[in-house]
Amino acid sequence: MNDQQLLRYSRQIMLADIDIEGQEKLLTASVLIIGLGGLGSPVAMYLAAAGVGHLILADFDTVDLSNLQRQIAHTTDRIGQTKVESAAQTLQALNPDIKITSITQPLDADTLAIQIAGVDVVVDCCDNFTTRFAVNAACVNAKIPLVSGAAIRLEGQLAVFDNRDSNCACYRCLYDDDSTEDTTCAANGVLSPLVGVIGSLQALETIKFVVGFGQTIAGKLLVFDARYTQWRELKLMKDKQCPVCNKK
Repeated sequence: MNDQQLLRYSRQIMLADIDIEGQEKLLTASVLIIGLGGLGSPVAMYLAAAGVGHLILADFDTVDLSNLQRQIAHTTDRIGQTKVESAAQTLQALNPDIKITSITQPLDADTLAIQIAGVDVVVDCCDNFTTRFAVNAACVNAKIPLVSGAAIRLEGQLAVFDNRDSNCACYRCLYDDDSTEDTTCAANGVLSPLVGVIGSLQALETIKFVVGFGQTIAGKLLVFDARYTQWRELKLMKDKQCPVCNKK
């Protein structure tokens, strides 16, 4: 690290759990963020500020006025831009030293396999089951940790799947193919700070994976009730019949 980096990250380096060695791990890390909306915005901004060296941003949507209530990586003057282009501008302003790769086309199984290769963690910030299932399958196959978040109405969820551990449940163990509920904010609404709460925790879990300190919530599902500011913790069990992580 150079002198500017030592100063920029000094408050993190002071932490015994991170120190210079942990900061160097962040600087050389690569993280794929899928979805640059309400969840992806705080995830990307905190990871950029923390010094994750390479952020791969994937989203094929464009910025709309209705996004700005919660998607804090975007601004009014960027309405009509792609979300990855808008987010990249915000992240480069936060930390010009990091590398950003932008993906604006939808991710299918083949492109996911290519983009996931070589990354340290995948962060799922999308809003539909089809993409979540595809991302999960790709992460299981590549044995890459997946940090998954969701927020709708006044409810949020956070789960971490350590696909390096064959005993750990995957996202498909939690939800089956019959999960077809419309989970978009456009159809259900969402409270602005709620996505910040869940997205910030996704960023935290990602940093813990990269640096290797503490304990992630792998094997658990955290459910947040914003109306009463209450958390519930559920244990996730591996599904012995799961067609993704228990293939014979």
